[in-house]
Amino acid sequence: MHQTRILRTLSAWIVTTTAMTLLAACASSPKIFVNQDPNADFSKYKTYNYEPVLGTDERKGYRSILSNYMVAAVDREMQSRGYTLSDNPDLLVNFYIHTEEKIRTTQSPSMGGYYGYRGGYYGAYGGYDTTVTQYTEGTLNIDLVDNATATLVWEGVTVGKITDKVRENLEAAVNAAVPEIMAQYTQYAAGYVPPAPAEAAE
Repeated sequence: MHQTRILRTLSAWIVTTTAMTLLAACASSPKIFVNQDPNADFSKYKTYNYEPVLGTDERKGYRSILSNYMVAAVDREMQSRGYTLSDNPDLLVNFYIHTEEKIRTTQSPSMGGYYGYRGGYYGAYGGYDTTVTQYTEGTLNIDLVDNATATLVWEGVTVGKITDKVRENLEAAVNAAVPEIMAQYTQYAAGYVPPAPAEAAE
């Protein structure tokens, strides 16, 4: 009987802990938002280039390492959609990153020993330990601007937690984030016919 009570209590704790872990994982996943000018005619755009001074450049006026990573990643995305670089582009691309310190409060159940009086007939409610953590939240914007009218026609935004792993592997983080944002950009260059998807192997 005593073993059964322990197993029931342990099972309840495992279920609670697993659920909280999954919720935390979902909460920490980057969120992506997209805005698009409903009046923009994307069928006319064939070429692109970058703003002379990007929002991710250094203040002293030179191209930052982050900007170089962003340009390389966006080049792959734009060219895979049939766009070509041009000195007189239809679209101008710009980037911007904003960081902000945040505070998060989480609670986790503490399984006190005094719950044994319930005899294992119903689950323990438990006390809650409160943990306060500080973290950095980052917002990355990718803007597409109509060069002829100087009008923003599309923007993709991702918001997520900036960890030490992101800081230490900036290029990998950029290469992961940019395709996720650009996956929301469903347009192709004028006249470009995307290749048919490969058939799944039987």
